[in-house]
Amino acid sequence: MTRPILRGHASLSASVASLLALACIGRADAADCALEQQGEGRVATIVDARSFRLEDGREIRLAGIARTGTDRASARTALSAIVEGREVILHGEDDTPDRYGRQAAFVFVAGSEHSVQTELLRRGEAMISSDTVEKNCAAALAAAEQTARDAKSGLWADTTAIKNTESPGDILAAIGHFTVVEGRVLSVRQAGSITYLNFGRNWTQDFAATIPRRIVPAFEGAGLGPKSLENRRIRVRGVVSSRGGPRIEVLRVGQIEVLGGK
Repeated sequence: MTRPILRGHASLSASVASLLALACIGRADAADCALEQQGEGRVATIVDARSFRLEDGREIRLAGIARTGTDRASARTALSAIVEGREVILHGEDDTPDRYGRQAAFVFVAGSEHSVQTELLRRGEAMISSDTVEKNCAAALAAAEQTARDAKSGLWADTTAIKNTESPGDILAAIGHFTVVEGRVLSVRQAGSITYLNFGRNWTQDFAATIPRRIVPAFEGAGLGPKSLENRRIRVRGVVSSRGGPRIEVLRVGQIEVLGGK
């Protein structure tokens, strides 16, 4: 990063000044998402509702944002309005591209007090994916999404945005897509290496969330042992599959949110 002012120079070039402003904003906003800086650049084109390409050719995917399979035109428009043509700073655990050549990052834009992810979530133009392990980042994303849900903004204006476990057919209609499901856990059962959170009494038709045995210690460490979820109302997010009834496999603690008392 170029230093702020060199002796003998009365002013900085516009490009250097822009990068300096970005650096300051990146450091300030990193309190919400305290991850290392992993580069910067100018946004050239929008690829889809959660990714864009920089002028240097790198494709950036917004970390922590789910690919729902039903990304709306308004979500892509919102992303374009926020970042297209703007200088951005990237924060993340590393800058290694995924198998599709995309770099996952938390993105900060000059002049904004919040990450791009937070802005999209507050507008109801995105869902969190629950794959963010850094606590500050996860908390900031969850709070932003909650704001949109409370206001019924964007996608949350649709009463079917959160599927009800009492209507398993509606959940099955979202098979293969990231979905948010809500209901009361009627029973918790172990079958082989899988723990089932059952939301109905008919396993061939009703919804269930499945937790592999290797994941259970993480839930117990977070105070969410599977048995403690019995008769609790919870929200589950993930990709819907079908094994008899609709299923969501739970691989991270952040996929489950307890909504109230027993």
